[in-house]
Amino acid sequence: MAKTATRGRRKAPARGKSKARSSGGGLLPWAVIGIAAIGGIVAHDHWKSIQPMLARQSTPITRDTAEPRPVVRKDAPPKQVALAASTPKVAVPQPQPLPPAAIPTPMIQPIKAVPPASAAVSQTGTVAFGYCGQGAHINCVGDGGVFWYKGEKIVIADMASPVVDQARCDGERRVAFAAKSRLLALLNAGPFTMNAAGKAEPSGAPRVVSRDGHSFGAQLINEGLARKPGAAGSAWCA
Repeated sequence: MAKTATRGRRKAPARGKSKARSSGGGLLPWAVIGIAAIGGIVAHDHWKSIQPMLARQSTPITRDTAEPRPVVRKDAPPKQVALAASTPKVAVPQPQPLPPAAIPTPMIQPIKAVPPASAAVSQTGTVAFGYCGQGAHINCVGDGGVFWYKGEKIVIADMASPVVDQARCDGERRVAFAAKSRLLALLNAGPFTMNAAGKAEPSGAPRVVSRDGHSFGAQLINEGLARKPGAAGSAWCA
């Protein structure tokens, strides 16, 4: 019974120690929580000054963690870089231009020959005349019934007058000079009209020359300086 009492006495202090231990273990977490709360309050009050310090310390750590540097061995041979051979350019065939479409060419119509001025039905003359000489005959009077207009020889068709070089007597020669002078005056008196009276021949183009409806040939006949075509020519010499 004594041993039993002793055992009962020894267990009593053990119980007290366990209570002390349990009470001490319960205060430690509250102390840690209190310290963390105080630290959080202090950090909140001084957050503006603490934030740059944290950013400086975290930047190099992040770089070192994100980009690990390769370990370079001293005995490793230098890395050879193979240069890629330039690929030859393949010539791209250019599209060939299409030949132009055939352009239809119109049929060439034959050009009708334009008849000379001598074949015109009516023509008006407005140039100044002179006597024909040794040079080119352009606008000049040859005799009482022949003159040149713009280089074309005109023969008055409705009259016949003597020619100076072919006169058979002095009277015929005088009439030939008078008819030549009178024809020059009529031609230079103003515009006149020439109407075709037949086809042009080597001897000249036959024309009826008039002004205001009055024929030059009829006027020379009335003045005795010409005669009608086909009449006898012996009257010039008495």
